Amino acid sequence: MKIVLALIVVIPFLGFIINGVFGRWITRDRSGLIACSTVLLSMLLGLMSVLFLAQEPIDQRLFETRFFVWIETGPLQVDIGFQYDPLSAIMVLIVTGVGFLIHVYSIGYMEHEQSYARYFAYMNLFTCAMLVLVLADSFLLMFVGWEGVGLCSYLLIGFWYTKKSAADAGKKAFIVNRIGDCGFIVGIIVICAIFDSLDFTEVFTTLSAHELLLHKEFPLGISLITLISLALFVGAIGKSAQIPLYVWLPDAMEGPTPVSALIHAATMVTAGVYMVARCHALFLMSGTALQIVALVGGITAFWAATIAVMQHDIKRILAYSTISQLGYMFLGCGAAAFSAGIFHLMTHAFFKALLFLGAGSVIHALSAEQDIRKMGGLRHKLPTTYWVFLVATLAITGVPGFSGFFSKEAILWSVYTGVPDQGLSGLLWLIGLISAGMTALYMFRLFFITFSGKTRIEAECYHQLHESPNIMLIPLIILAFFAFSGGYLGLPELLGGHNIFQNFLEPVFAESAWSMGPVSVINHSHVIESLFMLITVLVTAGGIVLAAVMYHWKTDIPGKLADIFPGIYGLVRNKYYIDELYERIIILPVRRISERFLWKLCDITLIDGLVNGCARVIYSTGAIVRLITNGSIHRYVSALVVGFIGFLIYIVILLH
Repeated sequence: MKIVLALIVVIPFLGFIINGVFGRWITRDRSGLIACSTVLLSMLLGLMSVLFLAQEPIDQRLFETRFFVWIETGPLQVDIGFQYDPLSAIMVLIVTGVGFLIHVYSIGYMEHEQSYARYFAYMNLFTCAMLVLVLADSFLLMFVGWEGVGLCSYLLIGFWYTKKSAADAGKKAFIVNRIGDCGFIVGIIVICAIFDSLDFTEVFTTLSAHELLLHKEFPLGISLITLISLALFVGAIGKSAQIPLYVWLPDAMEGPTPVSALIHAATMVTAGVYMVARCHALFLMSGTALQIVALVGGITAFWAATIAVMQHDIKRILAYSTISQLGYMFLGCGAAAFSAGIFHLMTHAFFKALLFLGAGSVIHALSAEQDIRKMGGLRHKLPTTYWVFLVATLAITGVPGFSGFFSKEAILWSVYTGVPDQGLSGLLWLIGLISAGMTALYMFRLFFITFSGKTRIEAECYHQLHESPNIMLIPLIILAFFAFSGGYLGLPELLGGHNIFQNFLEPVFAESAWSMGPVSVINHSHVIESLFMLITVLVTAGGIVLAAVMYHWKTDIPGKLADIFPGIYGLVRNKYYIDELYERIIILPVRRISERFLWKLCDITLIDGLVNGCARVIYSTGAIVRLITNGSIHRYVSALVVGFIGFLIYIVILLH
């Protein structure tokens, strides 16, 4: 198992090295083949590892490997090692499985790209960094993968770096994530100070021994365990684009569409959810931290959904959809339903990858057009894309029978029964319910405007439209299958299932059951659960019907509503002016301080003044010396004679 886990990470890294170093001498076909085959090999090794893991007894499904000592100082020792358990296994399969399909799709989508090898090198490195993150056995090694995916996101979002908007988007993603990473670093430092270790197993198994210290309250009434949990969660807020650090993700659409799919579905944005789930033992010790996680997730789910309703860029709609769905995942984790959160992470990986790649198929056919107002009637020209996009839309909407239905229901039910504060649980459930209805509204708005009705494409261009090549369609069809069927792994007992997914993850999350002090799970009958499920289905159906009325049958309604409520329309259409607010209260003051104080005063006046002052002193001294040492021999001889005479006079004076 040790060698297998190492190969899962190393093989994509080899693909990065080959394409990154030797790409200019490799043909385009071989470059794509190398990138795809390395991820495929990792996926096959991941499948083999899962089968091996499943054969072990439930209480022994944990493999820890150590390769070598990385850092050793005083009592602290950090090894380079991997931890493989059901949670890691699921994440490895998601990263490599969905990542492989995106790599294959990229061969067709990036066919005419000049920097072909560079693109696939970055994609392989992205996959490798995410695998390090999910397999790491310590906080510090996880942070290496954490920063690795941050670097790769910068490289891939700004892949077309000659385009200013792409370069700016890459910088924005990198800077905003560094803000979140500050919290993550604080959490790691405090953990190291308390436990003298950063190893997951050692920290989580010794929590009870430090319980008194961890629950000691600071003057503000915040316990140490709450501080640690919230510091880690700040990192998750940045990486997984939650309020208030979500602003980088919509701009990340400047990168190639397969990059968007990889970031949103399989890698970077899911890292925050995975980290919270991995550190569940810490969060379970703090009811305050859990409630904040749930609140942030719920508010983000609703906030992003409202913005998505008003967007016109097909990729930005999906970007805000991702932010909203990530909010759902944190909502589940905040209710201590970590299995439900990871379950939605998995189903979301399938249908969100399908949505982005389907959008890429549309963009590919329309020669890079992304405004849905310039689309319409594409059903007949892109039939395969139409059907797979419909499957993905039904899945993310939560229509019964599709994967998103099962994972969303698991989260909403867990929120209502798992949050100890009954008032808060009802509020969060209502927020999640409304967000589900809004998801149906904005997704079917996107679907109807893009694929149905009269086309708004010029007649000449419309007749020339054609379906994407098979290299792009086959991954879409495979993802459509999983977007439909993936949810049945978590079929609840209410619907006659055994929730295989939750049972598989049980060894991971059952280990910390002792620490579930602030969490109380309320048992309800299946009748109540069925009623809540019916309410969710009706709200979802209402969202679909409303979208059909407004954007398929009576398409003049949105315009009339905008005229009636221009203030609200403008506010939401402009994304609540959050970017402008950040520009005014954060970016401009920082820029002015940097320009007037750090640059003009500190840099130019003090540093440059000191350096240039020293240079001027030396230059002046040299000028004086230069008058004497001017290269004239007779002046040197004259000076020597004068000096000798002066020396003789000095000697005579001394003798007398």
